[in-house]
Amino acid sequence: MGVSALKWQGWLVGLVTLAGLLVFAPLGLYVWASGGGPHEAPPRAAVEDVRVIGCRIDPASRRVVAAVQAAGRAEGAGAYVVTVEFRDGAEPDPGRRAAQALVKVPGVVPGATEYGEAVGPVWPVATVPWCGVAGAEFTRTP
Repeated sequence: MGVSALKWQGWLVGLVTLAGLLVFAPLGLYVWASGGGPHEAPPRAAVEDVRVIGCRIDPASRRVVAAVQAAGRAEGAGAYVVTVEFRDGAEPDPGRRAAQALVKVPGVVPGATEYGEAVGPVWPVATVPWCGVAGAEFTRTP
């Protein structure tokens, strides 16, 4: 092998390396720019920040009332809209639709806890109500 053969092999290695960079560098940039890099943790579901802390029957109206607690989120202040479900037992009855009510808990700031009440239907005298969170949505305030 002479000097010119080694010279051509060097050029060939250089050209293959350059071609590889021209093909894979844009692909790497695309993956990086589209979020293929390190991710922040996805935001938690709003239902994880709210809970029912009390369930009682109002003596005057015989309506069931649920006390709802909402915890602030790290991403900023906002408001929760919580769907509360009222049943006569903790286990859902597949044949019956449970009563539901919405409660808005506004002005929840990071690190704080706010409260609201959901008023449900008139409750039968002989049954004990069960109240629980069926869903929740969080909206940041600008």
